[in-house]
Amino acid sequence: MDNPPPPLLLRPEALLLDFGGVVFQTRKRPDGRAAVVRHLHGVLARAGHDVAVELLRGSLDAGLAALKDWKNAAGRRRTPEELDHRTIWVDFLASDLDARAREVLAGDAAGLLAAMSPLLSEHEVRPGVRDLLAAARDLGVRVGMVSNAHSGRSHRALVREAGLEEYFGVQVYSDEVGVRKPHPEMIRLAARALGTAPERCWYVGDTQDRDVVAGRRAGVGAVVLTRHHHTDTPPYPVRDRADAVLDTPEGLVSPLRNSRPVSAVPSPAPDHRPPAGRRPPGALLLDQGGVVVLSTPTPDAWNSFAGSVAERLGRVGYATTPDAVAALVREGRDRYRAWKAGHPDAGPIPEITPREFWHDMVGRDLPERARALLLAESAQLTLEYARSKSRAAPRHGVREVLEFCADRAIPVAIVSNTVCGRAAREELDRFGLDHLVGAHVYSDELGRRKPDPATVRAAVTALGVDPADCWFVGDKPWRDVAAAHAAGVGTAVVVRGGSADDDEIDAALTGPPERRPQHVIDQMHDLLGLWADTPLPLTPSST
Repeated sequence: MDNPPPPLLLRPEALLLDFGGVVFQTRKRPDGRAAVVRHLHGVLARAGHDVAVELLRGSLDAGLAALKDWKNAAGRRRTPEELDHRTIWVDFLASDLDARAREVLAGDAAGLLAAMSPLLSEHEVRPGVRDLLAAARDLGVRVGMVSNAHSGRSHRALVREAGLEEYFGVQVYSDEVGVRKPHPEMIRLAARALGTAPERCWYVGDTQDRDVVAGRRAGVGAVVLTRHHHTDTPPYPVRDRADAVLDTPEGLVSPLRNSRPVSAVPSPAPDHRPPAGRRPPGALLLDQGGVVVLSTPTPDAWNSFAGSVAERLGRVGYATTPDAVAALVREGRDRYRAWKAGHPDAGPIPEITPREFWHDMVGRDLPERARALLLAESAQLTLEYARSKSRAAPRHGVREVLEFCADRAIPVAIVSNTVCGRAAREELDRFGLDHLVGAHVYSDELGRRKPDPATVRAAVTALGVDPADCWFVGDKPWRDVAAAHAAGVGTAVVVRGGSADDDEIDAALTGPPERRPQHVIDQMHDLLGLWADTPLPLTPSST
């Protein structure tokens, strides 16, 4: 490749390589599976189990075929997790064996997988790899390994035996880190360990569906493929394309040596434009309860719901009353609050599922048949519960704000902790506001709840906007503002009249920076004044 494409002109800070198909070429051993079966037979014999060789071979063949299907399916997922070693044996390779044999093999799952890899395949360093690693060392380019593997232990041993270990600053294997490509975190992890970022790395793999997609999702500077067994025959069509496709790693040596170091690239001219004045946001993110709508309790609907649940329980043989059901739900809510208190507002913050709420919290002390009913009906019960506990009405000024955004093509998303996202959508539809909202993120559907920034990031991603250009309007500084700031939102606003009282909001203005809003407003239409150099005239709300 005398004239490399533009992405290969700029020298990377790190070169990240796949194991099979890049550093090593693999070749199936004709008697590999028979050798594995002999090994497994001996392991089982030591435990006192004489398992027929034919049964072992059949289970192994079926398991490997199923694993291949699973890998292909996992390659289509956005963020696939890796199977743990025990699961590989129990659910795949030893699935046909009896419980005793499965438990013996699962008991040494990692060691058996490490032994299997060299028995099944021959491994040989690919042409050009040693020259490529030497070139990287000469140029000061750090090197990492990033590979899907059921046995990182085996891969590490092969790298060491080939005399290549000293070239690698880090080795990232899926079974050791718990995720697998095309999950971008494997590449990001390797980049962090090498003291750089994905955009300053070249990633070299051999598959389109896993390697090219992982590279693009991680945002690497360049993705290169070196042809191996399945490079040109992915299991399904893949839209992403590599920046270069080479027959062997040999072809990458010259582009790497000829790449320009970053210091040789002129810096862009500084931007001397004056800062912009007040203007509407690039996107508007809104909490729902307390911001878009205000709710009031509906005791009659609640009593009707409790009676409906009591009737359903009676049909499966558990006699109870509406008052008893109401007490059960209140106890379930108390357990839910205790569950939330047990998850600190840091790191991933999970949301409970309807199944957990009704089976584990509401029905915790009920007979099994009653708990089974609550579990089976949990999705429908959650919808009816959300509909019955309160009645919502749109806040004054909300329609004007949403129509202002629609007229100016400002995208809008709802980001809300909810009992039931379906019921929240029904509210917007009932008020005639649903067509003014472009994206919805509800905690019960995402599985995460504010202040986890994943909630806000999901909305920003859905709208395709820079979080720094967004405004987020909530009613709880400790939840909404914290989530917005953690996700990089440019402007956080708290509106009074929701869940937080005025003292709590005022305290947030001088409290920790992560909970401090840039603006506090009294009504939703006050946003329009914040978006113009001169406050806009307002018409009476129609809602």
